[in-house]
Amino acid sequence: MSDELDPTIAALLHETVNSTGPEISDESNNYGEKQFEAKMAEHFKSESDTNTGIKTDEIREVDLSITHFDKSTFEKKFLDEPSPVFDDPNYYKACLTGEGESSQRLHQILVKYLNCQDKNDKTVYRQQIVNAYWEFLRTLSQKIGSPSFSDCKKMAFRFGVVLPSLFSPEQKTFFAKSIPNNNTGEPVLYMDEWIKEIVKGRMKLSTTDEVPTKSKGPQADQQRIMALKSKNSGKLQSAENLVNIRESERRNLEIEIQERVKFLCEHEEILGLQPHRATYTDLQKKAFSEITNRFHELQKIDRELNNYLRELKDAKEIESNLDAKSTAEAFNEPSVGKDEILSEMNTIRQMAKMTCGRQGNQFPIMTREFFHCMDIGTGFRENVLQELEWIESIDPECFCRIHRGVSHRIVPYVLLVPTYGDNGFCWEPFDRFNRVTSRGRIVIPMYPRDLKIACLMAVGDLRWQVAKEKASFDWMSDGLTGRYYQYLEENKMKGDIKQFFIDDYILWITKEANGTQKLPKEVRDIFWRYMPFTQERKDELKMRSLVYLELCKKDYNRSISDGY
Repeated sequence: MSDELDPTIAALLHETVNSTGPEISDESNNYGEKQFEAKMAEHFKSESDTNTGIKTDEIREVDLSITHFDKSTFEKKFLDEPSPVFDDPNYYKACLTGEGESSQRLHQILVKYLNCQDKNDKTVYRQQIVNAYWEFLRTLSQKIGSPSFSDCKKMAFRFGVVLPSLFSPEQKTFFAKSIPNNNTGEPVLYMDEWIKEIVKGRMKLSTTDEVPTKSKGPQADQQRIMALKSKNSGKLQSAENLVNIRESERRNLEIEIQERVKFLCEHEEILGLQPHRATYTDLQKKAFSEITNRFHELQKIDRELNNYLRELKDAKEIESNLDAKSTAEAFNEPSVGKDEILSEMNTIRQMAKMTCGRQGNQFPIMTREFFHCMDIGTGFRENVLQELEWIESIDPECFCRIHRGVSHRIVPYVLLVPTYGDNGFCWEPFDRFNRVTSRGRIVIPMYPRDLKIACLMAVGDLRWQVAKEKASFDWMSDGLTGRYYQYLEENKMKGDIKQFFIDDYILWITKEANGTQKLPKEVRDIFWRYMPFTQERKDELKMRSLVYLELCKKDYNRSISDGY
């Protein structure tokens, strides 16, 4: 965007340049506005009519039986017809009106910025806009659960769109075609959806390094109940999953026993001695020991199943008690108050800064001056899900955590922040009260230079933090992090260990997975063992190079040496 002010912007701002803040006239019943409102209503009605099956905007609870993303839910990336929301002639006024001093300050600084010709002054105004805009979002966040929260305000929160004239025509079209509702059921959330989940109490506040202050009253009681429910949820889901696994094993063994008993009862007639039948054959005699072994396995499974059922019963009783207390407390006062919402907004601002880095562009408003993404490279929900599905197809254990020898696939919460940053990252690997089945939290910028790399950085960071937490005090000597740390020490490499790992993880997924050898031999060995590809990809790679063939031989040697 050049320094010369766009005529459409100048005309729009001219109306309010001398006012104390944006205002909307009470007399808004002119013919053009009526037409626009009717068009909006018709658009969202047609979108809801085409929606079948999945409840929109609802996130599935963690389901340990789901093993992969359902590609059909995000196959459609854009609406067939663009939403008319950005065509509202009063969009700018409707967006800023009613938000008090924060909107007035943002308006005044934005007018100065857009009219400024001096580059030095413009830099100062840009920095002032950053603070003013986040203060404006803090004000908006307290109203986000209200039915009267307009689509203009939602777009300002979700995409940073305050002034549609700052779009290019092409950008305006594909943003207007973005799918507004979460039809996927996956925990990938825009910023407004994230805050709404917090407000409704379906998500806990993001953890910070700050020491929490001990609050009193109904809110504090509700928060303690939520923490207990989160902790018990891990036990409940883990116990139920283990019960399902043991019941499946028991069912398979019982079928095998039935088949062998049936085989034992089959005797051929003896020629010349009819109706007498032959004795057990050698194969049938062998079945005796096989049946005995399976009975022993059944006894072992039955003991374990009995323990898991007891754990499941206890967890269900605790859940029932906590639900009853939670319902009683809910009548007293909302579970999330103003302070909690503002605290989460402060945390999200820190997340936004981290996506940009210290020297990155932190300008928070959507403008063609800084936005250079293609439609498929913009961090819309469906595009991000496609990238995560691609990563998981190469690294099938990237969202898995091991508990009691059982792998649990748990997709983390994904926050999409409308920033011009390039860095995706993991904010927390899991809930500290529920390390077993809680979702972690990763953050991905919506307007990066390369969306694929931003997603890889976030998943690589998640991989590192989960492995480090699993190893606990032994993270420098045990497992994935221990082996990688030792490699860096042996090669006297200094710097940010986690960043080294993330950079190598990106090469592992983008290059090594396709047979292009870019990693040092030691790193390739570590990743091959602790972050393995699918067996199909391994079989393809071993046909391409002796390097991968040797790694497959190591896999085989480890498999036959298990238990020794």
